[in-house]
Amino acid sequence: MLLLIRLILVVSVCFFMSLKPAGAIPSFSVEILPWDQVNEIIPKGSYFTIIDVESGLSFNVQRRAGSKHADVQPVTEKDTKVMKTIYGGNWSWDRRAILVLVNDHLIPASMNGMPHGAGALQNNFPGHFCVHFSGSTTHKTPTPDPAHKIMILKAGGELDRFLQKSDPYEITNVLEIAINQHDGKLLAKVMTGDEGTLRRILNEIDRIQIVQRSILPIEDLPVMVGMETEVKVKWIRHDQTQETKSIRLTFVKDPAWDGWKIEGDSFRDSVS
Repeated sequence: MLLLIRLILVVSVCFFMSLKPAGAIPSFSVEILPWDQVNEIIPKGSYFTIIDVESGLSFNVQRRAGSKHADVQPVTEKDTKVMKTIYGGNWSWDRRAILVLVNDHLIPASMNGMPHGAGALQNNFPGHFCVHFSGSTTHKTPTPDPAHKIMILKAGGELDRFLQKSDPYEITNVLEIAINQHDGKLLAKVMTGDEGTLRRILNEIDRIQIVQRSILPIEDLPVMVGMETEVKVKWIRHDQTQETKSIRLTFVKDPAWDGWKIEGDSFRDSVS
């Protein structure tokens, strides 16, 4: 995946350098930028390239609208096809970590993959989709979407640092995001267990919501190497059956990076 991204960047650098006067060498540094600054870099009507962090695939888009985030559309039918390939052939609200390539900027961002609303380009894409940046919000909420925030950190290479500093309650929030976004790699960062255990969890549960949790004093956490907490969980399986019950989450300090993780086997047993 990293090799693909490097290849894309090399091609992009060559392309842009061919358009710029001698001596104007683009930097292409990856930097998380706040939405108010990005809003100026990609004004409405501008074009830019989206690079999917996981697959390395890229496609071109145009920003058509949006004030709290960017509402964009694939430019051509070919771009739409690439985007749908990134989402495994099915449109989805799942958030994905992306890099936005515009001029000499590589800006970490997050996108969803669901066509909605109006669309104006002849691209076989029925509407537009949303691209979020640091500090941007949805149309209906005053604060950033937590799942988009995590994907922006992932795209910017800051996710591990964030998780290492997170307490068990923040790790619980990331667990919820990982399952709801069907992101096995993110789940592996906050839960112990082999690949088979984590895959079974994602195969069994489509969505999860932590509806109630017990809280220990935050000042007690730094000296602990393990803890349990009770949470009330509502989950929806892939067959759309639902269940709500209280379960116990077991947290352990991962010695490899001194961060908290949820014990995977006990979680799987609780929700299976």
